[in-house]
Amino acid sequence: MSDALVIIPTYNEKENIEAIVRAVFNQKKIFNVLVVDDNSPDGTATIVENLLSEFPNKLFIEKRKGKNGLGTAYIHGFKWALTKKYEYIIEMDADFSHNPKDLVRLYNACHKGGGDVSVGSRYVNNQVNVVNWDIKRLLLSYFASRYVRFITRIPVFDTTAGFVCWKRQVLETIKLDQIKFIGYAFQIEMKYKAWKHKFTIKEVSVVFTDRDLGASKMSGNIVSEALFGVIKMRLKGLPK
Repeated sequence: MSDALVIIPTYNEKENIEAIVRAVFNQKKIFNVLVVDDNSPDGTATIVENLLSEFPNKLFIEKRKGKNGLGTAYIHGFKWALTKKYEYIIEMDADFSHNPKDLVRLYNACHKGGGDVSVGSRYVNNQVNVVNWDIKRLLLSYFASRYVRFITRIPVFDTTAGFVCWKRQVLETIKLDQIKFIGYAFQIEMKYKAWKHKFTIKEVSVVFTDRDLGASKMSGNIVSEALFGVIKMRLKGLPK
């Protein structure tokens, strides 16, 4: 059994899921994979189930009954990982926007580099490493991260990043049942709470490449949750 688990939440990712699972298992470092599928009507879960016998004790799937949001999928995965005693738990998208080759770098930033949390950052030191986004989406993402950094004072350049490695102690400390947000604001809230608990957050520069296959899950509601949610988070404060 590996000491590190990669959690991949899925909803309608049949075009990508087998390839991303194989890519994770193709790294020099051994990672286990948990797919958390939200009842994808396109058969994503079936594809994963067909791979289970090929990767026994390395690949796992949790099937949820509805599409309940990215944040709740990750919390489901976090709780599962903690019961299985993994020391490092990594968030990663299914669509290859996060390069599996960067998994070892995120892992090592925590395992060897002194981080309690490591973030695969698109905007380290305000450099932009994004491929295939239109300028509107790029500017929205970049300035949203700067806005969050300004409002919360959290010393992280890419606050909305979804490519993150957590030491188990961090997830054990944060009260997962009290996480309020489910979209991109979930990523902000988790980092904010880790920082408030004085955990060390390291940023690892990565190149983010927009998906080639499947449909983006971005929506206006997700963006507004992130933009307005941080104001509530900063002014009212959140329980740790």
